Amino acid sequence: MVRKNRTPKIRRLVLDVLKPHSPTLPEFATKLSSMPGVDEVNVTLIEIDKDTETLKITIDGQLDYGIIRSAIEEWGGVVHSIDEVIAGSLSSETVERQRRVRTREGSG
Repeated sequence: MVRKNRTPKIRRLVLDVLKPHSPTLPEFATKLSSMPGVDEVNVTLIEIDKDTETLKITIDGQLDYGIIRSAIEEWGGVVHSIDEVIAGSLSSETVERQRRVRTREGSG
């Protein structure tokens, strides 16, 4: 059965971003994490030079790439590439399977 009028949800984005030194990494991560739909942000510094920083940013939640890209650009950054996208919704069966795997990994 195909559902119409349903926008697929992006659950994870991994972005390669170039930004100026300001805002700082903690400020940048906090700004991203406070955006609607964002549950978690991981910012890793890949390279730094005189004027810019290259970052690998992983964002999890119910995401709108256009809004995230626009915000990064407002803060002086540029998205160089989208390195990973996970879309769709987690079924309760998938969530339970992940929980069982984590439980087994932690009990050994």
